[in-house]
Amino acid sequence: MTADAWLVLAVVAVALLALAALVVALQNRRALVGHGVAMKPSIAGPGSEGSAATEETDAAHTLVAFVANPTKPGVPELRDAAVQACAARYLPEPMWFDTTEDDPGIGQAREAVEKGAKVVVAVGGDGTVRAVAEGLVGTGCSMAIVPQGTGNLLARNLDMPLDDIDALLRIALTGEDRSIDVGWLTVVNDEAGVSDDIAEADPEAVAPHEKPRGARALPRDHIFLVIAGIGFDAALVGDADEDLKAKVGWLAYFVSALRHLRGGRMRLELSYDDGPWRRVRLRSLLFGNVGRLPGGITLLPDATIDDGWMDIGEIDTRAGLAGWTQLLGEVALQRFGMSNDLPNKIGKIDHHRVRQARARSREPQPVQVDGDTIGEVLEVAARVEKHALVVRVDGG
Repeated sequence: MTADAWLVLAVVAVALLALAALVVALQNRRALVGHGVAMKPSIAGPGSEGSAATEETDAAHTLVAFVANPTKPGVPELRDAAVQACAARYLPEPMWFDTTEDDPGIGQAREAVEKGAKVVVAVGGDGTVRAVAEGLVGTGCSMAIVPQGTGNLLARNLDMPLDDIDALLRIALTGEDRSIDVGWLTVVNDEAGVSDDIAEADPEAVAPHEKPRGARALPRDHIFLVIAGIGFDAALVGDADEDLKAKVGWLAYFVSALRHLRGGRMRLELSYDDGPWRRVRLRSLLFGNVGRLPGGITLLPDATIDDGWMDIGEIDTRAGLAGWTQLLGEVALQRFGMSNDLPNKIGKIDHHRVRQARARSREPQPVQVDGDTIGEVLEVAARVEKHALVVRVDGG
C-alpha cells in the first residue's frame, strides 16, 4: 500500500473515531437531561474545569431539616410527602424534628444547623415559625414555612399558597432565598409573670443601670416577625376560644374582639428613637415588621419586611361603637392607599417609622407577639434587626 493510501486510511479512521465520540457524548447528554440534571456551559479559564459538575453535586447534597409541631393535624402524612418531595429532587432524605412542650422549635432548629442543614422548614403555626426563626437568626441558614396554624401571619405576608402542600414543599426545596428583618420585644418591667418559651434573653447581658426602679423581673427578648402589640389586640388574641379557632379559623378572633369593644383606653408614655417621652391614651399600640392580617386587613400599609424600619400603629377610638366604626373605615381605606384626613376623628390609627421604641404604663397591660400572648407588662422596648433572617420564597 502506498503512502498516500495509508494517509487516506488514517484520516478516515480519525473521522470515524470523532464521530463515535460525538455519538457517545450526545447519548450521555440525553440521559442526564432525562434524569432532570441541567447541563450548564462551562467558562474557559484557569480553574474552570469541573465547575458545573461541582455545582450539581453541591445541589444534590443539600441537606434539609423539618421542625414540626406534632399536635397539628396531618403532620404524619406531611412527613411522608416531605420525604417523597426530597427524593423526587434527588436530595438526601431530610432530617425530622418534633417540637415539644419544653422546646417549641429553637433547640431543634439549632441542632439541625449543627448537623449540616442548609434549609430548615418550620411546620406548624405562628408559634412554631417564631421558635424556628429564633434558632436560625444570624446563622445564614434558610428558613422555609409549611403553615399549619390559624393565623399563619408570616406566610400570608410572604404571599405563600397556604393550602397547597405540594407548592409549599416546592418553595421550601427550590425557592429563592430572601433576607428579612426581625423584631424584638423586650419586657423591661414585668408586673404579672410573663412566660414565653421563645427567645428568653440572657440575664447577664442586661446592665444593672438599665433595670427600671420597681421592676420585678429582668428584661427578656421575644422575637416577632409580623406584629407585636399592647392593649386591645393582645386582649382579643388571649381571649380567643381554642375550640372556635379549630372550627372557623381566624374568624374566632373577631368574635373575641366583640367582647372587648367596651374595654378601657390605656394611659401610656411613649418614646421613639430615644426621643422625649410623651403621654397618650390608646386602645392598642402596634410594633410592626409587616402589616397584613387575615381577612384582608392591613393595619400598617407602609410596613416592608426588609427595609430595616419598624412601623408603629397608634390605635384609638372614642364615643363607643361610633369610634370603632370610624376606625374600621380608616383601616379599609388604608388597604387601597387612601386616608381620612377629617379633623377630630373619634376612631383613628396614627403611623410612625422608627428604629426602636419604648412604652410604659402605670397599669399592667396585655402583650402579644405574632398572635401569641406573653402576659402583662408595665414597660417594654421594641427594636428591629435588619436582614437577620433568611427565608425561602416563591421564585416564580
